Amino acid sequence: MKLSHPNAGVIPPVPTILDSAGKFDRDGMKLLIDSLIAKGVHGLFFLGTAGEFTLFTAEQREEIAELCLEYTNGRLPAWIGTGSNTVAETLRLSRHAAEHGATGIVIMNPYYYKLSGDALFAHYAAVLEAVDVPLMLYNFPAMTGQDLTPAFVARLAAHYPNVLGIKDTVDQLSHIRQMIMQVKAVSPDFSVFCGFDEYLLPTLAAGGDGAIAASANFAPELMLGVYDSFKQGDLAGVLSFQQRLIEIPALYAIDDPFIASIKEAVRLSGVPVSTFSLASPGIWSAEHEEKLKLIFSRAGIAQE
Repeated sequence: MKLSHPNAGVIPPVPTILDSAGKFDRDGMKLLIDSLIAKGVHGLFFLGTAGEFTLFTAEQREEIAELCLEYTNGRLPAWIGTGSNTVAETLRLSRHAAEHGATGIVIMNPYYYKLSGDALFAHYAAVLEAVDVPLMLYNFPAMTGQDLTPAFVARLAAHYPNVLGIKDTVDQLSHIRQMIMQVKAVSPDFSVFCGFDEYLLPTLAAGGDGAIAASANFAPELMLGVYDSFKQGDLAGVLSFQQRLIEIPALYAIDDPFIASIKEAVRLSGVPVSTFSLASPGIWSAEHEEKLKLIFSRAGIAQE
């Protein structure tokens, strides 16, 4: 379906494919990129949580970003996660992404140390004033320990027009609703994406723009079905796809962290890539596999 908004739709946070030794698997990454493009997603987000960005050096992140941008080659919008705890490294990675043709950058707020509102604003301002590239915020307070509030995001978007959107990974619909209402009031073209799969429908209903959620890597037809049916006013279609989509969150509880579950789901969906994860090496078991297959069955996802 053709998008009516320049930054909207279903965007997978793409896992980084690694070989059994933990090294970047360039061929596997290309295979996954081709598969996602063929399945009709609206963009690609590399080096986010699913991409294990916290576990790579700056040099490794640059290597991964270069390959992903070069191979995507403008076939879809390609966003690169460049967030770091330091302004210096965030600037380095953001400049690198811009120089290599990224559609834009996605920046999670610093974690471990909690910043004051002014310090957090200064962190983003340093990047926005140094790098002329579209920026999306990434709010995942369960990981960072600090929420990007709707009021803070509205303040940032009001000052910097190249702040184009947010991936709001919060298990609270009222937060997403307030993000839509407050930020779009000062920046009407600001895009609000939910980060949890099952929140796509209520996000769209509240005036949001789409989802950047992991199931788009292994079952994009579910969120694409919700998105397209909603845009076409097909209520029966929306309900049919939503009833399948709500089976997905159980997948993220198979093990913790959930990165291996996402990669194993990609493999089970028929994309023959390595499933090695730096975040949880060697933890996948027959019991995990059976749980994954059951979730696929309940959601009506084809298994290979």
